[in-house]
Amino acid sequence: MAERVVKVAKTLRNNWKKTTFFVLLGSYGIYYVRDKMRANKVREEYCRQALVYGNEIIQTISKPRKVTIILNPAARKGKGKKLFEKNAAPLLHLAGIDVEVVKTEFEGHGKDCAIALETTDAVVVAGGDGTLGEVITGLLRRNDEQSVSKKWPIGVIPVGFTNTLAKFIYLDSESEVRWMCNAAMAIIKGITRPVDVMSIQVSSLTY
Repeated sequence: MAERVVKVAKTLRNNWKKTTFFVLLGSYGIYYVRDKMRANKVREEYCRQALVYGNEIIQTISKPRKVTIILNPAARKGKGKKLFEKNAAPLLHLAGIDVEVVKTEFEGHGKDCAIALETTDAVVVAGGDGTLGEVITGLLRRNDEQSVSKKWPIGVIPVGFTNTLAKFIYLDSESEVRWMCNAAMAIIKGITRPVDVMSIQVSSLTY
C-alpha cells in the first residue's frame, strides 16, 4: 500500500503540468454545473410568478395583450436569440401575452422595423444599446409619433453587452438570468416609468 502511494506521488510530481490542468478542469466543471443548477432554479421561480398572471387572464377571459419583440439575434456575439428564448420568452408566454417576434437582419434594421410596426400594445427591444437606439429612432420618425409614444410603452430585455438603459431601469441582480427575468416580469406586470429620450451636455450643464 505504501509503495503504491509513493508511486502515485512520483507520477503526480513528474507530470505536475497535466495534474494541474485536470484539477483546474475539474474545478471549472463543478462550478459550471453549480451555476447551471442555480440558473434553472431562478427560471423556475419566475415561471411560477408568470403563470399566476396567465391564470388571471384565463379566468377573466380578457383579450391578451399583444407585445411586439424586436429581437437582435446577433447581440452578444450571436447569443441574443438564445438568451431571449431561454430566459424571457417562456415567462411572456406563461403570462398569457400574445408575443410577436420580429428579428433584425442587418445594422439599422431595428429602425425600419419600428417605422413599419402597425398594431401592438407594447414594443420590447431584446438586444443591446445599439438595437434600442435604432428602435427609438424609428418610433420618433413615424408620422404618428405623438400617438404611439402615448400608446406603446417600450420595454427592454438586456441581451446585449453594455445594456446601459436596462442598468438604469432595473435593479442590479446577482446573476444575468435573474436580471433578464426581472425585465420580463416588469413587462408582464406593465410597470412603466418616464425616461428621457436623450440628454445633451454642454460644458458642466446637462439638459
